[in-house]
Amino acid sequence: MTALALHRHRPPFALVLVLALSTWLTAWLINAPLADWLAFDVLGLQRGSQIGDAIAFFLLDVPKVLLLLLGIVTAVTFIRSYFPPERVRGLLAGRGVLAGTVAAAGLGVVTPFCSCSAVPLFIGFVEAGVPLGVTFAFLISSPMVNEIAIVLLWGLFGPQIALLYMGAGLAVAIVGGLILGRMRVERWVEPWVLEVRAGGGTMTFDVHLSVEQRLRDAWTYTLELVRKILPYVIVGIAVGALIHGFVPTDLIASIGARSNLLALPIVVLIAIPLYANAAATIPIVEVLLGKGLPLGTTLAFMMAIVAISLPEFMILRRVIQPRLIGLYAAVVIVGILIVGFLFNAIGL
Repeated sequence: MTALALHRHRPPFALVLVLALSTWLTAWLINAPLADWLAFDVLGLQRGSQIGDAIAFFLLDVPKVLLLLLGIVTAVTFIRSYFPPERVRGLLAGRGVLAGTVAAAGLGVVTPFCSCSAVPLFIGFVEAGVPLGVTFAFLISSPMVNEIAIVLLWGLFGPQIALLYMGAGLAVAIVGGLILGRMRVERWVEPWVLEVRAGGGTMTFDVHLSVEQRLRDAWTYTLELVRKILPYVIVGIAVGALIHGFVPTDLIASIGARSNLLALPIVVLIAIPLYANAAATIPIVEVLLGKGLPLGTTLAFMMAIVAISLPEFMILRRVIQPRLIGLYAAVVIVGILIVGFLFNAIGL
């Protein structure tokens, strides 16, 4: 069969989209009762038992997080197709320090930063004349205020916690960028990076793609992303299930109590080497909050895992010197601690 014949027999795109949305919504609605049925009827586990609660949590959260990932990443990637790195670079170049820093932090939310793109993005921003403080605001907000994490938090805990997380992360990114920008950190950038500053760079993004093609590309990207991170998500949910079923609530609540001033710094230090993507941390956050850990301590734990990435620092070492990496990490850690203590102090 020729390509033309295949094209003629392809279902209308609108019909495919409606069927996909209907399937997603149906799966979301039946997920909870299906998980209970599998755990307590099919497997015969006892409600209220440690193993029963742990397995029921796992069976519920795996499809729930997977559905959120498939739906939200596709939507966000579709939106992000209108804001490729070249356009982001152009939007940031030539702005004032304050406006540029705020814009960079906001753009970091919809253009997630990853280790593989650290070097070209950094060089591209420098090449376009973007101040380093503005660039660091982008680098802080991209992993910390991850759009996937925002939507997962919204779907699991409601808008209040999701918006608090987003606001806190943006505040850390903006203040951190302003602080680093005033410290004249250019002297700690590798000389070869500054040598590429040669009047901007060319923008090559394609504005002519159709909506259908953008959605198809977004779906392809989403499937590839989910395939890569699914093992980490499952491990995260498994850890959350074990905590949910076997770790006593009183133990976690006492260790992380607001009155224990050392709890928050210890949690952040523990999180630093636990490199993970935002999606993998959500099930653990869900359980820790349910066990009584204060919101500030829980969000600090999550932020530290996703924002203080050792692999990211190793790649950034190609373009900035160790003292600047250390300063960047210190600013982020202090910001996370301030956010955690503030949220705990006001009783959230």
